[in-house]
Amino acid sequence: MDKIIIRGGERLIGDVEVSGSKNSTLPIFVSCLLSEGENVFSNVPDLRDVQTIIKVLRNLGVGVSQEEGFYRINATEVSSDEAPYDLVKTMRASILVLGPLVARRKKATVSLPGGCAIGARPINLHLMGLEAMGAKIDLRHGYIEARADGLKGATISFDTVTVTGTENLMMAAALAKGRTVLQNAAMEPEVVDLANVLNKMGAKVTGAGTNVIEIEGVKSLHGVEHRIIPDRIEAGTLMVAAGLTRGNIKILQCPFSEMEMVVHKLRESGMEIESDGDGIRAVGTKRIRSVDIKTQPYPGFPTDMQAQFMVLMSLARGLSVVSETIFENRFIHVSELRRMGADIRIQGDSAIIQGVESLGGAPVMATDLRASASLVLAGLAADGVTEVSRVYHLDRGYEGLDKKLAKLGANIERVKGED
Repeated sequence: MDKIIIRGGERLIGDVEVSGSKNSTLPIFVSCLLSEGENVFSNVPDLRDVQTIIKVLRNLGVGVSQEEGFYRINATEVSSDEAPYDLVKTMRASILVLGPLVARRKKATVSLPGGCAIGARPINLHLMGLEAMGAKIDLRHGYIEARADGLKGATISFDTVTVTGTENLMMAAALAKGRTVLQNAAMEPEVVDLANVLNKMGAKVTGAGTNVIEIEGVKSLHGVEHRIIPDRIEAGTLMVAAGLTRGNIKILQCPFSEMEMVVHKLRESGMEIESDGDGIRAVGTKRIRSVDIKTQPYPGFPTDMQAQFMVLMSLARGLSVVSETIFENRFIHVSELRRMGADIRIQGDSAIIQGVESLGGAPVMATDLRASASLVLAGLAADGVTEVSRVYHLDRGYEGLDKKLAKLGANIERVKGED
């Protein structure tokens, strides 16, 4: 397996461009299962998770081809309704094929999903919604089996906010008969991007970006052309990198308007973040101020930025509290940060952080996607050498992050290993 080796202490300076959003690409690619004709997508990030969803689609008989700068996806002829364990086990987002397959083919057999080890993340809300729309659901031998003669519109109220649940049922409802209302729906920009694609295909989706989404089912959908939105989590990660290294980074293709809470908290910590022509400039300061955060569904502070922000607070002046309300196991990276000298203790769903003067390089191991990014960030700020192993987690959600950081002046290299 590859490793990333970082010799810390370099100030990051220069321009860097944010890649397309992973969390938009995956459901949008899956939405092609609903359409007849060719779909063309640009600004697609080169990530392991994207390659995984392509394998899932191809296994279903979908045609997927890549050309310079864009992907072509044609699901006019879907030949299978099964997403097997071997493909689904590495990525939770594979569950997104369930709704479209039931809507389009009237049946689906999908393995229970895998992905990062950051909590149970149950799919009961997906199944509850499909049952409300008339599907019959059975769980057999680790697989979800769903059947429906034809999905029908329903009013579905989520007990808790679920991004993939909202996306799955929104896609299923696009071809259902009648009107579906999703209450307490996720409001993330990625949900809005998916709704925009569905509407381009001929769907009738309103309310995306609010907590009530309405879908009037149509008989068929057609192909579209669409540019994937930029990745707000990558943009936030780069901002934190500037803060940790007292850097001066201009971030191009930055979805600034979708990052209000992250930007607010980074500014509160002492960073300067301002619009600069065609990009956003992020400037670090001599000493970081302590700031408390609590993860919340959008538009609150994103759980996908919690680990990165914790690294910043590890070097802040004073005491800070990071509370995680979304996933119960998302503090696994704390033990690795402690190896580098961070003063962090866990109390329930909160991490209490006493800022230290410096971190020290150490061998550390990534446990999930965002934790891997946090360890790379810690290495940028640490004294000495940090060696991050299991970086395949990083490659699931960040396109060439090590190369982008190197271009900004980081002393970072990837050492190839056997997969």
